[in-house]
Amino acid sequence: MDVPKFLLGDNTDFPEAIFIVHTEFPRFILNLQNDEVEWLEEFEKADEEELAEQTEGLIQEAIDFYDREISRYQD
Repeated sequence: MDVPKFLLGDNTDFPEAIFIVHTEFPRFILNLQNDEVEWLEEFEKADEEELAEQTEGLIQEAIDFYDREISRYQD
């Protein structure tokens, strides 16, 4: 099955939150309400530096994805 790189998610238990799920490595869930990131991967200590370098770019991609999706709903 082909899965998009990013998915939007919401949940009635968290009515104010909007979640973005990044489905590729390193997989994570971003809560746009508070910018909290939940990693869905286990990382080795040696991987932390590379992860830190990638994180900022991936989170910006997630935010850009959200902005693009919302703009499509508004058109």
